[in-house]
Amino acid sequence: MLATLLAVDGPDTVALTPVTKAGLADWLAAQSPAVAAWVKAVGFTGEAGSTVFLPGPDGAVAHVLAGVSAIDDLWAFAGLPASLPAGSYKIDAALDARAATRVALGWALGSYRFSRYRKPPEKGFANLVWPAEADRGEVERAATATWLVRDLVNTPACDMGPAELARAAQELAAEFDAAVEVIVGQDLLDRDYPAVHAVGRASPREPRLIDLRWGNPAHPKVTIVGKGVCFDTGGLDLKPSSAMLIMKKDMGGAAHALALGRMIMMAGLPVRLRVLVPAVENVVSGDSFKPQDVLKTRKGLTVEVGNTDAEGRLILCDALAEADSEKPELLIDFATLTGAARVALGPDLPALMCNDDALANELTEAGTAVDDPMWRLPLWAPYRKGLDSKVADINNVTTNGFAGAITAGLFLQEFVSKETPWAHLDTYAWNGSARPGRPEGGEALGLRAAYAVIAKRFG
Repeated sequence: MLATLLAVDGPDTVALTPVTKAGLADWLAAQSPAVAAWVKAVGFTGEAGSTVFLPGPDGAVAHVLAGVSAIDDLWAFAGLPASLPAGSYKIDAALDARAATRVALGWALGSYRFSRYRKPPEKGFANLVWPAEADRGEVERAATATWLVRDLVNTPACDMGPAELARAAQELAAEFDAAVEVIVGQDLLDRDYPAVHAVGRASPREPRLIDLRWGNPAHPKVTIVGKGVCFDTGGLDLKPSSAMLIMKKDMGGAAHALALGRMIMMAGLPVRLRVLVPAVENVVSGDSFKPQDVLKTRKGLTVEVGNTDAEGRLILCDALAEADSEKPELLIDFATLTGAARVALGPDLPALMCNDDALANELTEAGTAVDDPMWRLPLWAPYRKGLDSKVADINNVTTNGFAGAITAGLFLQEFVSKETPWAHLDTYAWNGSARPGRPEGGEALGLRAAYAVIAKRFG
């Protein structure tokens, strides 16, 4: 499934030896004087990310040294697929199962390229022979799910509206024999998803709710919800143009939800999976919802619109209420929800809010273990007062501007029962600049950690 990971090596396969700065001297001491002299002559010090090519008798590359910070660092080899000459390589080092799996996953993630709109470069990626101890299933699940997030987020809104997002869910369902229902336009009102309809009704591309189900109904219910705002202008509270530049990524939560569903189905976990994605465009027209409108919601609560640019929580509240109605054993939502989370934690750390301490601890521990970190923020109850409305049950924003990520989480919490273990991940879903294995553009953040918790609980 992963084109740059090869089942077997061939006669032209080149040995690739990882070396740390601390371990370089010992490695050199075991080599011939000629090899040691060559490595020293080219100035190779084992610096992470650096490489040196050792020629064979015929002048061709016979061996590669790769500087790494640690052999089991997920990203240690992730830059090599693009930087090495095309060809096949095999790790020349003893790797335990954990390190081998990380090497293979880093290589796979470094082999991603979004080329839907332009011809790929002539130089392809370098290939790696599967390390013998690698968990291929784990690598394939994580890599293909990450690629799915990246592909969906990187696709511009002209080709990734609500209908196209629904089509991606339908293709995923077809691959794993899952059932999917899509509720569109007026049917959202008829089926009691009024907040989803209100946010999306201004666009000629009709809003919809995507509802994917898979697995044995007798198994524990695991429900994933993803924010699917395919483009966000801010609505009548219009964003400045600079803030709209990457708003194609505002469906990043939906991309994560579908990708997590993919991992669960690929693994065949014994759960009853449900993925709910409210998919809309938040645009401006004569039918736009307005500041100070009062919206009905599926739960029956009324919401005063304090700001039309806080639309993600409005569509999520209907989806969360429906998800909660089935009393799942686990409920997780992903959303590119607040700039406040990015101010607090930056682009790499999703903000985790959770009504269950055990679940929160599992998620943060899993994030550390699989190099997919997140940071917990409190659902600080005293801040809930800031969402009070004089005309409705709740406002969608506060007026003081403080703790924006937390108050967004507190808003969502109103639509989830206390008895339902629920985690909310406010994720950026984007790399602002390229790093090894993490190209600029759409990114999966918190995905592998969430899967690890689900697999541990229910696998």
